[in-house]
Amino acid sequence: MMASSLPANCCTDVHDEQAQKVDKFLHRFQLSDQLVMDVSMRFRREMDKGLCRDTNPTAAVKMLPTFVRSTPDGTEQGEFLALDLGGSNFRVLLVKVMGNGKQKVEMENQIYDIPENIMRGSGAELFDHVADCLATFLEKLGIKDRKLPLGFTFSFPCLQTKLDEDKNVSPVITQEFGPKSTAQKQRCDKSVLMSWTKGFRSSGVEGKDVVSLLRKSIKKRGDFDIDIVAVINDTVGTMMTCGFDDHHCEIGLIVGTGTNACYMEHMRNLDLIDGDEGRMCVNTEWGAFGDDGALDDLRTDIDREIDSGSLNPGKQLFEKMISGMYMGELVRLILVKMTRERLLFQGKVTPELLTTGRFNTSYIYAIDNDKDDEALASTAQVLRGLGLDPSAEDCLATRRVCQIVSTRAAHLCAATLASLLRQIRDNKAAEKLRTTIGVDGSVYKNHAEFSRRLNKMVRRLVPDCDVRFLLSQDGSSKGAAMVTAVAFRLAAQHAERQRILDTLRLSREQLMEVKRRMSEEMLRGLSKQTHEQTSVKMLPTYVRSIPDGTEHGDFLALDLGGSSFRVLLVRVRSGNKRTVDMNHKIYNIPQEIMQGTGKELFDHIVNCIADFLEYVGMRGASLPLGFTFSFPCHQTKLDQGILLRWTKGFKASDCEGKDVVTLLKEAVRSKQEFHLNFVAVVNDTVGTMMTCSYEDPRCEVGLIVGTGTNACYMEEMHNIELVDGNDGRMCVNVEWGAFGDNGELDDFCTEFDHAVDECSNFPGKQRYEKMISGMYLGEIVRNVLIDFTAKGLLFRGKVSERLKTRGIFETKFLSQIESDRLAMRQVRSILQHLGLTSSTCDDSVRVKEVCGVVARRAAQLCGAGLAALVDRIRQNRNLNQLSVTVGVDGTLYKTHPHFSSIMQETLRDLAPQCQVTFHKSEDGSGKGAALITAVACRMKDNQQH
Repeated sequence: MMASSLPANCCTDVHDEQAQKVDKFLHRFQLSDQLVMDVSMRFRREMDKGLCRDTNPTAAVKMLPTFVRSTPDGTEQGEFLALDLGGSNFRVLLVKVMGNGKQKVEMENQIYDIPENIMRGSGAELFDHVADCLATFLEKLGIKDRKLPLGFTFSFPCLQTKLDEDKNVSPVITQEFGPKSTAQKQRCDKSVLMSWTKGFRSSGVEGKDVVSLLRKSIKKRGDFDIDIVAVINDTVGTMMTCGFDDHHCEIGLIVGTGTNACYMEHMRNLDLIDGDEGRMCVNTEWGAFGDDGALDDLRTDIDREIDSGSLNPGKQLFEKMISGMYMGELVRLILVKMTRERLLFQGKVTPELLTTGRFNTSYIYAIDNDKDDEALASTAQVLRGLGLDPSAEDCLATRRVCQIVSTRAAHLCAATLASLLRQIRDNKAAEKLRTTIGVDGSVYKNHAEFSRRLNKMVRRLVPDCDVRFLLSQDGSSKGAAMVTAVAFRLAAQHAERQRILDTLRLSREQLMEVKRRMSEEMLRGLSKQTHEQTSVKMLPTYVRSIPDGTEHGDFLALDLGGSSFRVLLVRVRSGNKRTVDMNHKIYNIPQEIMQGTGKELFDHIVNCIADFLEYVGMRGASLPLGFTFSFPCHQTKLDQGILLRWTKGFKASDCEGKDVVTLLKEAVRSKQEFHLNFVAVVNDTVGTMMTCSYEDPRCEVGLIVGTGTNACYMEEMHNIELVDGNDGRMCVNVEWGAFGDNGELDDFCTEFDHAVDECSNFPGKQRYEKMISGMYLGEIVRNVLIDFTAKGLLFRGKVSERLKTRGIFETKFLSQIESDRLAMRQVRSILQHLGLTSSTCDDSVRVKEVCGVVARRAAQLCGAGLAALVDRIRQNRNLNQLSVTVGVDGTLYKTHPHFSSIMQETLRDLAPQCQVTFHKSEDGSGKGAALITAVACRMKDNQQH
């Protein structure tokens, strides 16, 4: 009907002419792509100011932490109340969340008005009114006698901190918005209102905690009670609502009466609160962007007039250029100005057109659409409602005004949204970001052209982001319930994770017991009577002296202890400038040789030695050789080593119970390319001690923490019952990796240790080593991760096939994951390598926690063993205080960022009378083998003379 009242010949020429006239008048409202990009860069700088502790107080964009640490994962369950307060009416809801595959939410709700006199009255009146409505709702549903958890959507700028009403609640649980076990552990947020927006002016509320005010009103009634678990902003509620349906959702956007956005920020960027792991939702409060003058060059006279006539002049300037509360008024003021300049309505204004608020923003939705006839008909109807008599040209011009105002709002909103997307992409170090934006608000929902322009501009500004806009169907109130549901889910999951991890945590009393048992087993290992029965063999090495600086000559060294081995030429020079020069080459041992026959293994070793002598130009030479053989051996002299058992994945047949020197010499004889005139067999631990003692004469202990673990030390000869002689000292190879093989560690072993042990090459053997060394720590972590996943505590209960593969989680991952503040990226890349492509930042935090607990236990156990060893040296020498150096080697000790410090801290605590210095072996145990050979040759020469 309205369309027929317009002239039939509204042609394109007239349309273009009117558009040009309006465009010329509103040229300052039209922003180029370059200017929109510039606005985006400005907002990114404002975000940085808001995130930084030093600049936040003066920042216009406050970037408020919300303490929401996680988005929904679909397993949340339970009944929750939600209260949504953010406009002239509010909602109360009962939300039933059904997760665990059902992904279903049922809601009952009631909308209540807030009369204007209450909006502008006292705070007590406002919260009394809310409490009254809440009581009515509970009574209607017959649940007034139940104390349900409540999520409170309070859509105004608030500063949030934490209050722990129950001091027994663990800090971690508090951070994750949850009670320790059930709702009985009550805690809530303190949420202080910074300033009213959206037309509210209730007195006595700004600067106050809104939770306390609501509680006070509920307590005053006295007929019901609730458990306030979370206070959130409507933007956060929107993100959480959409996050339940789409797990990629990490941005919440509101464009309605007001405008705001939130997003999941990495904790390392949040200076305002402690902690640098995981993520937290940040409420940007971007409506205040420009309050410090950052947008002055973009604001027009019309914007300034809007601001001066508002309830809060100088505040929320960005919001006043975008949101539904002001968009209609912007159009009205433009129409008034154009009419007074006789560009519209023949210069005739009406009282209705001059009335503030008379041009409703909803009119723009109807006028600014892509159907010309409908749009012009709607325009004519709106204008007539303002007492105007519009021509076709007036209708076209008014439509163009609405388009320009709407487009500017959409493009400004896109500019700030692009900044959030870039921040998230940069945080993840992703070339292409895939994410979802949860959106709510009357402007976005009802104004199709606005949402289309916003989406299009976002894609132009950030082409490297694959963005999905997801409309929130149930509003932010469902989101408040979801925050509460997530809080309860996190609390329950946290409690279960800690229960499991507690089995891997050792108390001081337990560590003291480990030290005591190790001391006991060492004593049994030194005794002839108990040596056979003990797990700690305390093997004599026949190394009777450390270097004294007079050693001289060329020596070969062979260092065998893993899937690769080294051959070295070591030149030892004595005198004032004593030096040790080395040349070496590394050779691999294929898996089939490691687990083939002994002959194949030693033939391979000899072939490699021959290759090395050719490499250094000494083919056919006859040199003394030091053989670092890092497996448990029984020695009766320095040049003999009876292999007791293979470890570290070796299974070569016909070797156990044999003398490895004889096996080596037989292989050399069959090769007939070179000769060995003396062979000293040493353990890698002994080699490490000798290497370090060459540089520090106080070094009397050797420690290896790498693929395997072991220790040696200088023991008094009169205590070593296995060898003759009472004078002096001899280095004892503790072989402590087997500690626990007789059950000494059973009460400290977990289900994860048993799983690793059962799947190892030698079940029931090397139990201590399997709790400490690099060969096994990754596998312990993998078993914990699989257990967590099976219980739904990690990776949303979905484990990848790769993670099920034994050995896939390498121990080096522990070092990388715990390496630095940027470790979350490292964790994500490792998890993706393991096929866990959909893992979240929360998952990364949990994985890092598991790695930390497993590595800490390993370091503490190692420290307890070392405490037993150094305390034995002190007691042997009847000293009150011992000062000694420990020579250390091994990849785990050297590369893990915390292992050494935790081990040393444990040692200081358990052996306070020992002052221990640690000396890292830079040249490995191969150099030590050569030095032992050099010392042996020096002592042999001395005896001959």
